[in-house]
Amino acid sequence: MKLRKLISVGALAIAMVATSACGAHEGENGDGGATPQHVAMNDQQALKRAEEIIHQAVDGMSPKPKLEQIGPTPVGACIARDDHGPDDRLQVSLTYKLTGVPGSRAKSLVRQARDAWVKLGYKFQSSDADWSKPFPNVSMRTVSDDFWMDAVTGVVNRATGEGLASVGVTSPCFARHASDQPAADSTALRRTPVTPSDARAALEHSSRIYDALQAPHATSDDEEELSTYQDSDGARVHHAWSTKPLPEEETARAMARVRAYFERAGWMVRHISAGSGAPALVARNVKDSTVAQVAPARSGAVRVAVTTRATTAGAADV
Repeated sequence: MKLRKLISVGALAIAMVATSACGAHEGENGDGGATPQHVAMNDQQALKRAEEIIHQAVDGMSPKPKLEQIGPTPVGACIARDDHGPDDRLQVSLTYKLTGVPGSRAKSLVRQARDAWVKLGYKFQSSDADWSKPFPNVSMRTVSDDFWMDAVTGVVNRATGEGLASVGVTSPCFARHASDQPAADSTALRRTPVTPSDARAALEHSSRIYDALQAPHATSDDEEELSTYQDSDGARVHHAWSTKPLPEEETARAMARVRAYFERAGWMVRHISAGSGAPALVARNVKDSTVAQVAPARSGAVRVAVTTRATTAGAADV
């Protein structure tokens, strides 16, 4: 992949959602009705509901795990956005890694999350997980308000069967209102300097994803961004880019190839259905906590965002 030179950090604009899971929530829902594209909620209401669904899955677990949030601020742009049309909707995506329990219990934790959600009447996206697999994943949705959630296992040690579990919830897209702005700004990101070593990790992951997609890279500078930001968890490097528009069948094949790559490489993969067409993927690298999003756009392009932790100590604000 020909990666363009690092752009000015002063032009920081996170082009994708904050890198937890994020689904489109458009098209037909599981009951055959149309899911509304504009939901009457704000970011704080969506975040509160997402936390509630997480705790519904986790609070009754045995052994009791600790929750470690994955990714930066959970409020971000709607991933269902068409690259070639305005869309200022927001979406909440909240993901927690379940820590403090043996890796051999990852499958059990996913099953317990599934059981808790089933008791509440939540529905499977398509079908139950294949529990014959050593690392099953569950994908479900709420009926009343169409939040989507996953309980996911990832491979820590394939030889011993040790895994790692996470749970995540994604809200529907909702309209941005002026009254919401102060709450969204409360998690504002601060720009930080970027070093070549910090940029290298994000670009290397992007290159591997590009190789897996086997799709031509968009040549416009508007389709690629490399930036750094600081949140309460530390400094991160964010690389966002797009492929050229692809035919629908080729998009599906490209998404299948990149998913296969993530699974072979031991990433934790979340499968985010969009109601029609190829689903979006959100993957987490267990070794270095990099989070990658790969999402088909309505334009036919495939959008990619990679976020890595910056290793430079004591990065100053700019």
